[in-house]
Amino acid sequence: MRIRDVLKGKDHRKTVTVRPEATVRELVGLLAEHNVGALIVSADGDTVDGIASERDVVRRLVNDSDLLDRSVSAIMTTVVQTCTPDDAVDALMAQMTKHRIRHVPVVEDGRLTGIISIGDVVKHRIGELEFERDQLDHYVHQT
Repeated sequence: MRIRDVLKGKDHRKTVTVRPEATVRELVGLLAEHNVGALIVSADGDTVDGIASERDVVRRLVNDSDLLDRSVSAIMTTVVQTCTPDDAVDALMAQMTKHRIRHVPVVEDGRLTGIISIGDVVKHRIGELEFERDQLDHYVHQT
């Protein structure tokens, strides 16, 4: 199974981004509005400049009471693990585990085409397992 297949199964197609100069307060508002755990940081909406997650906010907020008024670029992760639509889902799961990350931007020809979360991967994998179970059940009970 490929990342492309997981993207097709997602409810929404638009990848929400946040500009690097936006405030952390704006980031938090977008995270809440779209009910997501991370956003791609992008100056133009097409390239990946970084990624910012709820964890990035929480871990820094404890030591910086003015954090919400700072720019997203001050807290974003700049070295971002990415994947392509043609990558295998198993390879992505290994990448997420190895780097202890929960969100991976999907990039094709240098352009952002989506984002995959660990929840997306788990949902897709459960769907595969249910399909296999149904096929086996049908085979076993066939007369």
